[in-house]
Amino acid sequence: MSKLLFSPIKIGNIEFKNRIFMSPMCQYSASDGLVNDWHTIHYASRAVGGVGAVIVEATAAEPNGRITPFDLGIYNAEQTDAFKEMIETIKKHVNDVKIGLQLAHAGRKGSKDVPWKKEKALSKAEGGYDIIAPSAIAFNELYAVPKEMKKDDMEYVFNSFVNAAKNALKAGFDFLEIHMAHGYLLHEFLSPITNKRQDEYGGSFENRIKFPLDIAEAVRKTASDVPVFVRISAIDWIEGGWDIAQSVKFAKILKEIVIQLIDVSSGGLADVPINADYGFQSKFSKIIKDEAEINTSSVGLIVNPYQAEHILASGQANIVMLGRALLANPYWAVQAAEVLGVDIEWPNQYARAKNILRN
Repeated sequence: MSKLLFSPIKIGNIEFKNRIFMSPMCQYSASDGLVNDWHTIHYASRAVGGVGAVIVEATAAEPNGRITPFDLGIYNAEQTDAFKEMIETIKKHVNDVKIGLQLAHAGRKGSKDVPWKKEKALSKAEGGYDIIAPSAIAFNELYAVPKEMKKDDMEYVFNSFVNAAKNALKAGFDFLEIHMAHGYLLHEFLSPITNKRQDEYGGSFENRIKFPLDIAEAVRKTASDVPVFVRISAIDWIEGGWDIAQSVKFAKILKEIVIQLIDVSSGGLADVPINADYGFQSKFSKIIKDEAEINTSSVGLIVNPYQAEHILASGQANIVMLGRALLANPYWAVQAAEVLGVDIEWPNQYARAKNILRN
């Protein structure tokens, strides 16, 4: 067995100790966008558990870019300082883990309540806020109709992403990821389903990618010393929507501006059925990896060490991103090493548990 899962990989100027990354997963547990003890414990647990990198959940570039009022943000100094403290705490105990941040804007899917309550848009009296999108089309009947963005709105969001990238570097993040997936703002520009604009930002493929690409270029320029990834939805699962051919074409363009990895997911643009099964998005990451000749990560129902190893060994991706599997088991990585017969370093405090797994 090749055991690629625990082989290092260099992306940009950073070497990651292994190819198991924690996928960004919203916790909806912040107040005023600030990280707190919950987040520190949450991310530190997965770092101790042996992942090569932790990607902190979708973090809003501006206040109205939050999915809920309880999302993280990185649009002010207080938030930046709180992130810095969290990173320093984690690295004090696990100095070989890399920590990244997903920069995001919710677009038309913002101003909603936390998912464990009844799904609904929040009024301003309930703590909600105005939402924007490329076109004035609601996500569904439970969401408000967003304001169609004008040029000044686009300039504000553009500057917000640049400012967020600067803050992320001040906080000490090792790398950045730009969220262009799952039906949030930048995905809304990419897809012809949600982008009905009649100006230079709508219509053709070249027009629809323009605003997301402008942001990617600006973040790349701002964060010139760290790797920058982009998460996309490879397909919308909707006829006439964003598809794999457009994803490949876009990935090639992103590679030209030195985006170093495409984090390949799918869907999220609308309430439509998805043919989800174990590793169901790996075929998309392979197509993009092979045809665009760029690093990709695969995410989506990757739950088993042998399955994760197979994805890498068969060339479907360079990285595996684990989401729910790491929510269920923060120590998935060290346990996977035991299953695959790879000897990795455990925290001294936990090392005596190896014997239990090996018996």
